[in-house]
Amino acid sequence: MSNLGERKKKTNSCAGCMRVLKWIPVLFILSIIVWSYYAYVVELCILAIDNTAEKVIFLLFYHIINTLFLWSYWKTIFTPAGTVPSTWRIPEVEIERLLRIENQEQQKRLLEYIAKDYPVSNRTLSGSIRFCDKCKIIKPDRSHHCSVCGTCILKMDHHCPWVNNCVNFTNYKFFVLFLGYALLYCLYVALTSLECFIRFWRSEFVEQGELGGSMGRFHILFLFFVAFMFAISLISLFGYHVYLLLVNRTTLEAFRAPIFRIGGQDKNGYNLGKLANFQEVFGDDWKLWFLPVFTSQGDGLRYAMRTQQVYQKPIYNSMGATDARLELRRWV
Repeated sequence: MSNLGERKKKTNSCAGCMRVLKWIPVLFILSIIVWSYYAYVVELCILAIDNTAEKVIFLLFYHIINTLFLWSYWKTIFTPAGTVPSTWRIPEVEIERLLRIENQEQQKRLLEYIAKDYPVSNRTLSGSIRFCDKCKIIKPDRSHHCSVCGTCILKMDHHCPWVNNCVNFTNYKFFVLFLGYALLYCLYVALTSLECFIRFWRSEFVEQGELGGSMGRFHILFLFFVAFMFAISLISLFGYHVYLLLVNRTTLEAFRAPIFRIGGQDKNGYNLGKLANFQEVFGDDWKLWFLPVFTSQGDGLRYAMRTQQVYQKPIYNSMGATDARLELRRWV
């Protein structure tokens, strides 16, 4: 018993250490933000810029962008990931039946029977209902099991170490805004510090002059380089997620197209048109599009699909299933 207790204690200690280590990327980002705030506000705006009107304008827009950036980052990190409701859990009796069955076709039929009342259209490569053997649940459409979070996540995009959270149905809008405002923040800092950066390289600042000596020059020099380099990387990342947003596709679906009960594998299965795709994540109220408040449509369990699938032939007929076309119309 003592050995078992010691092993359990070590396991808990390791799990605690891992939870702490997962916050290191977030702390790294926050430390850069804090330093950039000091470098921009104090070293650039207060010490390096003489024109009062220019200082006020730079600081005003800087704080607006910084507030939206940090607000979006906070919401992306601390919005709980959307997990599958307990009503989707398979009863223990059915789990035991599934484990006893060795024939794949029989498992497929049993899963179809268990999930007959659930609004699921996605299938596995073999055409079976998607089932998580770790969470013991029927997987809702677009959900996946996250090995880091240890549970199935609704409309999982990916697990992002920089936010220590799964990017998913509940925070995808916040994540896109975070990338957008991070890019805007970097571009704004780089552009507004460019003049001082050029003056520094032309040696127009004396050793103990406007920049407060070599440390002041270092802060502005490094501020421009950091902002410029982050902006370059963020342009591609933000652009990629805007593209995914407009075609209604997650990162996981971009790597492997979802398989539908009707129509088979289709990378554009959820593509409803650019405006409808955008509104599915950002909502109908344009006044809230640029604010990190939840406005996404739906419940994370059901998703509208392209109506063309109604007229495509089902990939298979399964026991206990209702008419495929009628059921698809019901959920589209």
